[in-house]
Amino acid sequence: MDEETCMVDAARYFVDFLLGESCGKCIPCREGLRVLSKILNRICEGQGTEEDIQTIEEIAEAMRDASLCALGRTAVNPVLTSLKYFSDEWTRHIKEKRCPSKVCKSLINYYIDPKECQACMLCLRECPAGAIHGDKDQVHWIDQEKCIKCGTCYQICHFNAVKKLSGEPIPPPIGIKPVRRGK
Repeated sequence: MDEETCMVDAARYFVDFLLGESCGKCIPCREGLRVLSKILNRICEGQGTEEDIQTIEEIAEAMRDASLCALGRTAVNPVLTSLKYFSDEWTRHIKEKRCPSKVCKSLINYYIDPKECQACMLCLRECPAGAIHGDKDQVHWIDQEKCIKCGTCYQICHFNAVKKLSGEPIPPPIGIKPVRRGK
């Protein structure tokens, strides 16, 4: 894990994994993990509330005290550890509705930097949603209403023109402007 790892998303991943591993025999583990999964998914989608933190802590306490096996008693450790050591990331997800690591799909936007765009048309051709506009030798731009945030444009851009934004304002399209080649 490094700076590009979203600790909220990592906690969600572990809870979802453990939800599949739980035998379902005891209610604290079975239902605790199910509720934690719903809460963490909501937070990663930008729909979390400050009350969710208290709910997470209450569920964790109940799971530790009443689960029948070690899985149920320790399943909350990744969540509580993340909350303790990375509380600023949780705050940004809940209060600011942004993911500092730019991992949580619902909390990011893709943007084509007109200074970097070479109008190669690769992103335009590969976009499954048809959200990228532009023409040969013209700066491309992303229609945010159409963008499904799949990241295809980000992955295939050879010029690093596609940027991930989280919380930053998205600059408006600058109009169709010729690209100056030969950097």
